[in-house]
Amino acid sequence: MSKRLNCNSTPSKLTLRERCKRAEEALRASEQRYALVERGTNDGLWDWNLKTNKVYFSFHWKSMLGLRNSEIGDSPKEWFDRVHPDDIKRVKRQITAHLEGLTPRLEIEHRVLHTDGTYRWVLSRGIALRDADGKAARMAGSQMDITGRRMAEQRWQHDAFHDELTGLPNRALFLDHLRLSISHREPAPAKPVPDRRTKGPGHYSIAVLFLDVDGFKLVNDSLGHVAGDELLIAIARRLKACLRAGGTIARLGGDEFAILLDVVQGANDATRVASRIQKKLAAPFNLGGQEVFVTASIGIALGGAQGERPEDVLTNADTAMYHAKARGKACYDNFDAGMRARGVERLQLESNLRRANRHREFRLFFQPIASLKNGAITGAEALVRWQHPQRGLISPAEFIPLAEETGLIVPIGEWVLRAACAQARDWHAAGHTHLRVTVNFSARQFEHPKFAALIRTVLKEIGLSAPALELEITESIAMKDIGLSVAILNELRADGIRISIDDFGTGSSSLRYLKQFPVHTLKIDQTFVKDLTSDIGDAAITAALITMAHTLQLRVIAEGVETEEQVAFLRSRRCDEMQGYLFSQPVSAEAFRKLLHEGWNLCRVEVLGRQDQT
Repeated sequence: MSKRLNCNSTPSKLTLRERCKRAEEALRASEQRYALVERGTNDGLWDWNLKTNKVYFSFHWKSMLGLRNSEIGDSPKEWFDRVHPDDIKRVKRQITAHLEGLTPRLEIEHRVLHTDGTYRWVLSRGIALRDADGKAARMAGSQMDITGRRMAEQRWQHDAFHDELTGLPNRALFLDHLRLSISHREPAPAKPVPDRRTKGPGHYSIAVLFLDVDGFKLVNDSLGHVAGDELLIAIARRLKACLRAGGTIARLGGDEFAILLDVVQGANDATRVASRIQKKLAAPFNLGGQEVFVTASIGIALGGAQGERPEDVLTNADTAMYHAKARGKACYDNFDAGMRARGVERLQLESNLRRANRHREFRLFFQPIASLKNGAITGAEALVRWQHPQRGLISPAEFIPLAEETGLIVPIGEWVLRAACAQARDWHAAGHTHLRVTVNFSARQFEHPKFAALIRTVLKEIGLSAPALELEITESIAMKDIGLSVAILNELRADGIRISIDDFGTGSSSLRYLKQFPVHTLKIDQTFVKDLTSDIGDAAITAALITMAHTLQLRVIAEGVETEEQVAFLRSRRCDEMQGYLFSQPVSAEAFRKLLHEGWNLCRVEVLGRQDQT
């Protein structure tokens, strides 16, 4: 009986040859996939056999570092020897941690040496393959070139903490350096050793210099922003030359710089640096063939106490700088606690001044101007006072400089102009049509692009004729920009407005440029009038100014007249008018109205003066 085929029986087992053939095909397929991955990626691949301690480096891994096959072996030392010295310990530490099973995978950024001598930033990733006992037998991974990204990050970080123009650290980085300097200082001793040079405790370890460039705005406005930038770059170079090792220079913005001195023993160490800076900046700067001179106001703050805030030290230096600038610029000043108190007081004053502008707390006073020929009142100079709710009447010397600095002088000045014109209109309505009112203007008002238009508008709204208003600017304002001054003054004169130059004789180049100004009146400064009866020089200058003004067909007013002897001298030189305490101090509008009503004049004042003497 023939054997029957059992359909349910299992096929015979594969022969050894067939099994080897299938394994070879699988291996070949795996190698093909690996080769395809290697060719298709820009990453460099590596495969480290930990048992034989040999590493396979792919073509991309080698080319990433400029290597050819013949230039690298298969030892891991070939890899580690190329890692940057500052990174190698970190790389080995993380590899060891992963091989010991402490991390799920390897991922680290580090630097590797290229054959061109530079270091490239790479991201190395890898994972370990473990045997049945969990021990790492092999580790493979990739290497990606991230130099471009790291350089972009470094540029961003640099730009975030450095000034774009000068390349110096900016405010944020400077404060960070200052914070580190303070934190690294040792606590002050219980009994500080006196420093004879500073006349106080000698435990100062750092100093901050806050520097503001005097005259930068003039350069920037006159020669343009490109020249201004060139000047700032040149200043930064000179500051670097003044600073020895262990310090930081920063540009805080605009024309302000800060310098951190890491190690100082007292104020003298810092002032020596400040003096060196001022000498260095005193030399001329050449900007496109134009020679330019600038100076610097420098504030100095000493510090270094544990727990001290870096912002406070910088603020103290800033405060001292403003005090130095107020002293006349081109100098330096050391911070003291009194400055902070005065700063708080100034801040309060500014706040009160802004409130005063909103609530119209200002009052106008009028100082009569009298004819030296017949003694009659011919006009008045309008002078502003601040009627403070608590402090009473505040002198303009106390608040006008602050108003100039803050820009409040513009709205305050407009109020003064309107109030003075309204008062002059009332005088004219009362029959005193010969009177004129003089109004002072600051540089900030005079340079405003709508200055002339504002005056025309106010005269029209108030209903005052142009010749009844006389605008008064100082000689220094007129000399600041000759071309601009002449253009503005010509425009005002064309409208019929009278113009006077105040403080004449105290500025420079006066005689050379005076003939260019379309003015009606010169006011001789009281510094010449004060001693003209006892000082031959003042007498000669005053007489010469009167003669020159009359030659140019200008009216002359002498300021600060307080004695009959001064009046006699001025009359003998044919001066036209005067104002001063001999006749009247500045008075309210009501008191001025009484002077007009009573027919008060200079002749009566002189008679009464002689009667009082007898």
